[in-house]
Amino acid sequence: MSETHSSLEDVIKSKPEDWEERRLGDLFKQRKEKNRPDLPLLAVTGAGGVVPRDSLERRDTSNADKSKYLRVCEGDIAYNTMRMWQGVSGLSAHEGIVSPAYTICQPVNSVSSGYMSQLFKLPELIQVFHRNSQGLVDDTLNLKFENFSPIRIPVPPLPEQKKIAAILSSVDDVIEKTRAQIDKLKDLKTGMMQELLTKGIGHTAFKDSPVGRIPEGWEVKTLGQLGECVRGLTYSPDDIVDKGLLVLRSSNIVDGMLDFDDSVFVNAAVDARFKSRRGDILICVRNGSRALLGKSTTIDKEMNATHGAFMTVFRSPYFQYVQHLIKSDMFFSNVSRDIGATINSINNGNLLQYQFPIPPVSEQSEISAVLNALDSSVRLHKRKLVSLEHQKKALMQDLLTGKVRVNVDNKENAVA
Repeated sequence: MSETHSSLEDVIKSKPEDWEERRLGDLFKQRKEKNRPDLPLLAVTGAGGVVPRDSLERRDTSNADKSKYLRVCEGDIAYNTMRMWQGVSGLSAHEGIVSPAYTICQPVNSVSSGYMSQLFKLPELIQVFHRNSQGLVDDTLNLKFENFSPIRIPVPPLPEQKKIAAILSSVDDVIEKTRAQIDKLKDLKTGMMQELLTKGIGHTAFKDSPVGRIPEGWEVKTLGQLGECVRGLTYSPDDIVDKGLLVLRSSNIVDGMLDFDDSVFVNAAVDARFKSRRGDILICVRNGSRALLGKSTTIDKEMNATHGAFMTVFRSPYFQYVQHLIKSDMFFSNVSRDIGATINSINNGNLLQYQFPIPPVSEQSEISAVLNALDSSVRLHKRKLVSLEHQKKALMQDLLTGKVRVNVDNKENAVA
């Protein structure tokens, strides 16, 4: 193994003089204890570290026989042996067991595991983990402890490690609280959508309808009675250019909002009818993953764009209200009945036949105002989350490389 490939030396060109270069094998030993099925099952998460498995909502895929599962103690760091090159590791605040797919690192020799868990997320160190992983292709790469141990890193004095860990951990706490606030707002909106889109505001008289009990004075209409679908553009790889007409695709809908990180432009002329307009509701109608079918967002400004063949646009004068219907459980119940057995797609003709309870226009405006306010609050918190995540990355670059030193003798977070 070459010196360049096993060290952060080429990344941190001028480490502070009082930072010592150490091998990871000098700072950790591998914990290999097995056969502890009496201990609780833990899971390694990218953001929250090592947490009790039953605290997560995702399905439990662990083996019934846990005799080969590895013991983890408080302060240990567990990393995914086959995904350490992607930064999948976490600090444990619990004692328990994890899948044998993980490597357990027990800290020794006066090292702060909180500091090291942050360092293991530094992109430059993740690249070193990648270079030292064994395997022919990425899918088979693994970083066993014997390849992890020789990697050398610059290590600050222990008090500085602890101060850096405390600073970065405090930012993590704010990030997690912001994520929790977003989740609560989303749950609140889901509950309010179910209530408002089926029962309205302040109604006491209801009637039977083809879509269930709805308020008196409401009608049942199909989407086709409320607007039209505009099919997407078919283009070839030869049409793609660096600048041109933006083609909105499934990847441009991220968490219900427009995102332009993964954008495609084409050299093509399209009729004005197929150009994106403010108020267009962009819907994914075909995708390799059924989970992505029906995801949507509303175009909130004029732009030089169209949409791809796997998308459709629903265009309606009632878009302020309809955009919420298309995010509701009612809509996705129709989608689940509509998708084909072999091709994951929603037929535009079927889409226009979906039925919904529709209130008078004045009540549509009232309901939309309530739901729009919740959407605005979610967007505000998401912007805060993005800002915090950028701050965290900048702090990691400064503090974990010694570019900015912390003062361990006072309460200031960092000093230049």
